[in-house]
Amino acid sequence: MRRAEGKIEPVLRVFQDHVLFLKHNLNAQAIASLENELVTLTLGVSGLIKAMERSIERADAFMRTLNQQKALPAES
Repeated sequence: MRRAEGKIEPVLRVFQDHVLFLKHNLNAQAIASLENELVTLTLGVSGLIKAMERSIERADAFMRTLNQQKALPAES
């Protein structure tokens, strides 16, 4: 039993080192994945903002045409 117990400690140390390495490696992978998601989200948001700006410009142009039509003199 004592010999077996003496052999367990070194194995457990190596196992703990491997677990620690995997934790760090997985964290690095998760961070890299989040960075890719950030780029994707940023591009998506930029596209949405441009689309909203175009819609606002069109709505403004439409409102200007309505205002111009109201400003025309009435025919008698």
